[in-house]
Amino acid sequence: MRTRFLTSALLLLAGLQVTATLQAAEYVELTPSFVGTIGSGPRIQYLRADVALRATDADAVSRIEHHDPLIRNALVSLFARQTAEDLTSMQGKEDLRNEALARVQAVLEEEEGQPLVSDLLFTNLLTQ
Repeated sequence: MRTRFLTSALLLLAGLQVTATLQAAEYVELTPSFVGTIGSGPRIQYLRADVALRATDADAVSRIEHHDPLIRNALVSLFARQTAEDLTSMQGKEDLRNEALARVQAVLEEEEGQPLVSDLLFTNLLTQ
């Protein structure tokens, strides 16, 4: 009887622990898409990026959305400095993603005292 009770208690605790770790991720889509020119050559080249931010928790979503103009400004500035050559390889795109994440986290750290974003995803990234 005592063993059965302990086993039930352990299973209940394990179930609570699993439930706590399986919280759904919260994403913030930055809309509209980022569209702008890149490079400085004689031919005009364009970049289009759709960006989603992974919030650290559900409470962070509204605070991230509140700072959308500052976040967008930081990303537009970063995207404008790219060249088509920078973005031809997967490594170049990954470098851009990492730099964009760092910029977003820096903005939120300055405004909110914490980064609030754990990841940045390009849901679409086109150059032409």
